[in-house]
Amino acid sequence: MDDIPLSAQFGALIVLLILSAFFSLAETSMMALNRYRLKHLVKLGHRGAKLAHVLLARTDRLLGVILLGNNLVNAAAATLVGLITIQFFGEDKIALGLGTLAVTFLILVFSEITPKVIGAAYAERIAPVAAYVLVPLLQLLSPVVWFVNLFVSALLTLLRIKPPSGGEPQRLSSEELRSLVLEAGHYIPKKHRSILVNLFDLERITVEDVMTPRAQIEAIDLEAPLERIVEQLATSYHTRLLVYRNELGNIAGILHLRKVLALMREGDLERDKLAELLTEPYFIPASTPLFAQLQYFQENRQRFALVVDEYGELQGLMTLEDIIEEIIGEFTTNSPSVASIRAWDKNDSALVQGASPLRELNRKLGLALPLDGPKTLNGLIIEHFQDIPEAGVSLKIAGVPMEIVQTQDRVVKTVRLFKPKAQVLPTPGKS
Repeated sequence: MDDIPLSAQFGALIVLLILSAFFSLAETSMMALNRYRLKHLVKLGHRGAKLAHVLLARTDRLLGVILLGNNLVNAAAATLVGLITIQFFGEDKIALGLGTLAVTFLILVFSEITPKVIGAAYAERIAPVAAYVLVPLLQLLSPVVWFVNLFVSALLTLLRIKPPSGGEPQRLSSEELRSLVLEAGHYIPKKHRSILVNLFDLERITVEDVMTPRAQIEAIDLEAPLERIVEQLATSYHTRLLVYRNELGNIAGILHLRKVLALMREGDLERDKLAELLTEPYFIPASTPLFAQLQYFQENRQRFALVVDEYGELQGLMTLEDIIEEIIGEFTTNSPSVASIRAWDKNDSALVQGASPLRELNRKLGLALPLDGPKTLNGLIIEHFQDIPEAGVSLKIAGVPMEIVQTQDRVVKTVRLFKPKAQVLPTPGKS
């Protein structure tokens, strides 16, 4: 070693530090590489991505060749620094100690931390390029890597640890996918992102959450005077109507207005003929998840269903359009009998019906009213008071101030909501 010029020794040290930096860069970029992005690049035919995918299929071999090369290079660099120190200062213990500290600092800064930070930040660019070097290197050192991994496998078996395969990306839960979509704001348009998030929510939402409540169902009493029935048919907002006898719980069937148009045009509309046009209703449980109900509608070729509770009592009405609106938002005109929930007015208040669904209020007005109990604002207020409040009463639920405007027939008809004030978080260091 004494015959080798110092310039060559310092050059060899620089080369060793560069090699160490490469191994650190390759290791971090490979481990930080997004597996879904990698699979996409493989499908596009990217050669470097294909090589990286092959390497990641066996992470034990990949880490084996990287760490083997990195440790050999670092050990060689430390030895070389020791020899250089001896040439300058002899076998002085202090000098050797300072030389060890110096090479440790160089390896830590230039060959470990800096390359790892760069590799983690630009993994998708670096990993495919590094794969071109790692693949032939792995083939060259394959016997050594295999021999080392024998001891690694034996130790893992002894510890009863079975590492997962690194070739396939880990499966994501629905909540993780939901978070992924929400964080992909720069890549997915806002409307598309909203639709995807709503699709994830279909598993948690039940039919009861979005159905038209029993009190708001537009229905025809088959025992009512014929003139009243004709008036209802002529002014009906819906194309399918629930038909009952005397009381809403005594369901006679479902009437499609298209079938009754001919009778109305000919003036031959009679109660018996009207009853003949009725079809059997399709009943669904109130606790059915919305996504499952969408599948049931498709399988049964239905788009209109009556919602019943565990005792078979009518609770509400559900249509295919209701589910579609939960996914893409409102796209039909609201019924004249149901006031649309709009944004806050200039006074930061909103006049809404007591029958308004809490989920819709939360969505339209940006509130956080509880959804684990009653489904409507009227139900929430009555549960809060344990009684029917009078008009003019003010209250606050979940931080939302509200005022009862009108009550009628033992229900809260109209409520004025006030926009909650944003909470100002205290500045650190100040009381």
